Amino acid sequence: MNECVFKGRLVSDPELRQTPSNLSVTRFTIAVDKYAKAGEEKQADFIRCNAWRTTAEFICKYFRKGQEILIRGELHNNDFEKDGIKYHTYEVTADRAEFCGSKNNNAPVNSGVANTTGSGSVEIGDLGEFEEILSDGDVPF
Repeated sequence: MNECVFKGRLVSDPELRQTPSNLSVTRFTIAVDKYAKAGEEKQADFIRCNAWRTTAEFICKYFRKGQEILIRGELHNNDFEKDGIKYHTYEVTADRAEFCGSKNNNAPVNSGVANTTGSGSVEIGDLGEFEEILSDGDVPF
């Protein structure tokens, strides 16, 4: 089974592109913090990722540089040889992306997402940019 999950911060704004056959695709990198002992400087691994179709469109629409993101997908190795030297690289093909971290850090300004008031109630802004998804309860695969 090839499945991995990473939580990190986007290194740059994701950019949506189209293939010649009109499929949406994006490539992005996330910085994933390593565990550090007390008194040690924090370090991070930089994970290269790509996403296709609606996952790519979702990431490009709702995520920006510095935001926390959780991705789930498959790890793929991209081995190649150049000038007689063998290179081994890895990339995650994300099939799912989720918001994580605090809402204030992830919500774009005037995004229409829910905000908590001091009284503990929730104010709902304009949700016009979101689409309601109806399910018949059947698994899509």
